[in-house]
Amino acid sequence: MKLVGPFSQILTMENLPLRGSLSDDDLVIISNGGVLIEGEKIIKIGKFNDIRKEASETFQIKSPQVLLPGFIDSHTHLCYDGDRSIEFSKRNSGVSYQKILDEGGGIHNTMRSTAKASQDELINYTSSRLDRHFREGVLTCEIKSGYGDSIENELKLLRTINEIDKVHPTDVIPTCLAAHVKPKKFTSNKLYLDAVINDLIPVIRKEKLSSRIDIFTEKNAFNIQESTNYLNKLMNDFDLTLHANQFTSGAVKVGVDLGAVSVDHLEVMSDDEIDYLSKSKTCGVVLPGCSIGLGLPFAPARKMLDKNCLISIATDWNPGSAPMGDLLTQSSIIASYEKLTSAEIFSAITFRAANSLGINDRGRISPSMLADFISFETSDFREILYHQGKMKPTLICKRGKIYN
Repeated sequence: MKLVGPFSQILTMENLPLRGSLSDDDLVIISNGGVLIEGEKIIKIGKFNDIRKEASETFQIKSPQVLLPGFIDSHTHLCYDGDRSIEFSKRNSGVSYQKILDEGGGIHNTMRSTAKASQDELINYTSSRLDRHFREGVLTCEIKSGYGDSIENELKLLRTINEIDKVHPTDVIPTCLAAHVKPKKFTSNKLYLDAVINDLIPVIRKEKLSSRIDIFTEKNAFNIQESTNYLNKLMNDFDLTLHANQFTSGAVKVGVDLGAVSVDHLEVMSDDEIDYLSKSKTCGVVLPGCSIGLGLPFAPARKMLDKNCLISIATDWNPGSAPMGDLLTQSSIIASYEKLTSAEIFSAITFRAANSLGINDRGRISPSMLADFISFETSDFREILYHQGKMKPTLICKRGKIYN
């Protein structure tokens, strides 16, 4: 067994609840701690000097370090070609996201660029983004399709995402977001969704390209009834998630009623919808990068946590509304605006994020969990968010393999 340490502090994230508000006093912190690992798993944690005799080798930490579980980004759109910097300038001049989309820009713009890219090019572009994410501590990353302008190009994206997962150190969770917006070549939402059901989904099942289905439920994309009908046809074979309540309300109830694992965005939430979400097992995923990119209010994370909702934070990394893609920076910023504790932030990007993806083998530093953890060069965990994303990990351990 290999011992890694000593760490000034280990934030294990053990014994913390999946939902509701948290104080920093709730954190389990081991001072001068170490982690025993074997293969891909954590075997034991404790005081470094107490467990060092059980190790056959030691990876010595020689500076003050704080250890955290590896970060998990549960909502991204990393697989694309092109950029939308011109649209960013337009939005900053007062043109709305919805108007740009209605005029054939936005998601349609990225669909056109992505259609021209080969699978090899998409693998290179996406892997490069994932490399940066990995260096910044994101060791598990969900990636959606959704920029295909045809059934064939949606398959190209999903195959690309799966090929990357085979070779990249990051664990990649593929999600089918064919129902992002209707490609221009289809004359109606119904015809397009029928094509997805009849032509795309059977191939996804056969090739095992994804176990997750997403849909953008919004007035410029798919309405409440279209989303409900589509998800009803798939709910027995796939985990469901929705882009919900970004600009208008209503989709959260659809997700909760259908037993979705998550509803994502939530910038527009009534008190009744918060209450409805709080009584469900569905995770609310807030996306501060999108609020920053569009200049819109943040999702009411403080209010949702105080109502005992299950909340995680993700980047929404995409070429349009959220091009920053820095999970720690975005989390630090929403912490300041929504008054979220360090315990709430770190929970939202570790074990609570894992739950939003339906996985339970990571997100805490605990025996039998995956040896996925990262450390920062400081002796006090509070300094990490204080630097608002500028402090980067100095050590990364992914499935027991150390990168530093």
